[in-house]
Amino acid sequence: MNKVIIIGLDLAKNVFQAHGARADGSVAFRKKLSRSQVLPFFAKQPACLVAMEACASAHHWARSIRDLGHEVRLIPPIYVKPFVKRQKNDSADAEAIAEAASRPTMRFVAVKSIEQQAGGMTFRTRDLFVRQKTQTINALRGHLAEYGVIAPKGVANLSRLVQAISDPDSGLPDQVIELGRMLLSQIEELQQKINGLEREIRVRTREDDVASRLMTIPGIGPICASAMMALAPPAESFARGRDFSAWLGLVPKQHSSGGKERLGRTSKMGQRDLRRLLITGAMAVVRWAARRGASEGSWLARMMARKPKMLVAVALANKMARIAWALMAHGGVYRDPLAAA
Repeated sequence: MNKVIIIGLDLAKNVFQAHGARADGSVAFRKKLSRSQVLPFFAKQPACLVAMEACASAHHWARSIRDLGHEVRLIPPIYVKPFVKRQKNDSADAEAIAEAASRPTMRFVAVKSIEQQAGGMTFRTRDLFVRQKTQTINALRGHLAEYGVIAPKGVANLSRLVQAISDPDSGLPDQVIELGRMLLSQIEELQQKINGLEREIRVRTREDDVASRLMTIPGIGPICASAMMALAPPAESFARGRDFSAWLGLVPKQHSSGGKERLGRTSKMGQRDLRRLLITGAMAVVRWAARRGASEGSWLARMMARKPKMLVAVALANKMARIAWALMAHGGVYRDPLAAA
């Protein structure tokens, strides 16, 4: 009865808090640990369940503590908050984590491997460079607008700004031209880094069987496929495709009561990077279908005939997520329903 069955660990940079709980829920210990004491402390503990919030450095600590023979579970912080009693401090947080982990219906986050985290870092680094490139282009366009040089938004219109800076008769001051060239150099450097990361992503997705099969789905390319492999939990974490779509935040919000079902807009409560990529890919499919024409009698053709493009894209992203889960969970490649019929 005195055996510790759950240890809640509140993570930090240097000072960690551990809360041990027995089978009856009583407190076995409350212990403050420095960073260097964490692994030696768990190495001395009998094998038990160790729970942590899924926050910064959680996957590293989960792998390290799991290697010591413990079962490790990561809990989304939003699910821990209801168990915090009154005042917030490290001790109360650790106790709340242990209490949340003991709930039989609690949802947990899958521990990522080193390779998954490396893939996620590649995707997010590329995403950061793309945002920095957009920011730099917007800054250059804004600065030149002060001197009467106007260009529409978008990377495709960058050539107008380049032409204005290169034109000796543009009337721009020498200092503005010099600073503009610095910004253009920064844009070119960022584009080279983006191209290099995209080449790496394409090579990795071609070599990965699951990623290659995901790319057979219209609207999913190498970047979306690699992001799904790096950021999504294992397919077996979900019972069906709708659960995966709900995790991505692509299903309607519910506000149902009294037996009346009320559905609202998409929840947007899941992994926003994957959700954004799926919607972007779906919008590309919708635009292609608007130009070339969707297959007669297809779901996409019926939706486009009566719904706005953005709504169709979100609905299509929902379908793409469910198809992606089916391919990851059961294998196979995407087949066009009309062609299969």
